[in-house]
Amino acid sequence: MVTYYTVSDGVFSSVETLTEGCWIYAVDPTDAEIKRISADTKIESDVLKAALDEEERARIELDEGTTLIVSDTPIASKDENNVVTYSTLPVGMIFTKYYFITVCLSDNTVLQDFKNGFIKNANPALRTRFYLQIMLQTAGRYLQYLKQIDKITDFIEKRLYKATTNNELVQLLDLQKSLVYISTALKNIEMTLSKIERGRILKLYSDDAELFEDVVIEFRQAREMADTFASVLAGTIETFSSVISNNLNETMKKLTSVTILLAIPTMISGFYGMNIGTAGIPLAWNFWLPVAVSAVITIGAAFVLIKKKML
Repeated sequence: MVTYYTVSDGVFSSVETLTEGCWIYAVDPTDAEIKRISADTKIESDVLKAALDEEERARIELDEGTTLIVSDTPIASKDENNVVTYSTLPVGMIFTKYYFITVCLSDNTVLQDFKNGFIKNANPALRTRFYLQIMLQTAGRYLQYLKQIDKITDFIEKRLYKATTNNELVQLLDLQKSLVYISTALKNIEMTLSKIERGRILKLYSDDAELFEDVVIEFRQAREMADTFASVLAGTIETFSSVISNNLNETMKKLTSVTILLAIPTMISGFYGMNIGTAGIPLAWNFWLPVAVSAVITIGAAFVLIKKKML
């Protein structure tokens, strides 16, 4: 799907034809749509397709009159068990002399906020500022999702304190994987921003200096938060895994002790039940004496096991 947007009085509106200063918004475009955009904007098809690879990482590519910046945006989705998972998706932002183009595999909430008019003073005709506004909103979305991950982690931890189960540990592992994706994406974006800061990639105007500084600070804060949460989550998973292993050892130790106690009366009763004659075994003529002997020995063994904290 390809849509053209222009801004009038601060309001985004879609237009049918390509006009100077408009925003070309492409979501999972077909080959025919890619060819049409390439013909209208004189941009190579390979540049337009750069962000359509899910494994594409943040990078900058310069061509004659065209600048491509690939950045990762965070996405949240639910699996078949209705559990929220977090990941990243590349978005290609292309600067030309007359147009600003975004290409992505699926519609994301950051760009939706712009086309729905939720961001004030956004104008794709001011391409550098528009890019910085998108990146600032992207950083805000990273921070939002990181806070959600932190709250979900706290909720799962409280459930684990009550009953340690594999399901909760699997959810923590999914969150840890999400943090790895987010942390890696944030580090790549920071490298991209450091290249832009030198002023060779984009022309940074004086009015955009403060906005660019805000973008850098927000992404640095998000990256530090992601690293911190990842470290805490890794320690939490390791701790609860040790708890599960320790609980299993305690259970096996108690089962072994119970097995020992059950073996004592079984052994004695089997010994006295052997068919070796009426006078061959002492006390064999009295049923209650072997039972009493079994009880005394079992109680004594249980006392010893309790003292050794094995029961």
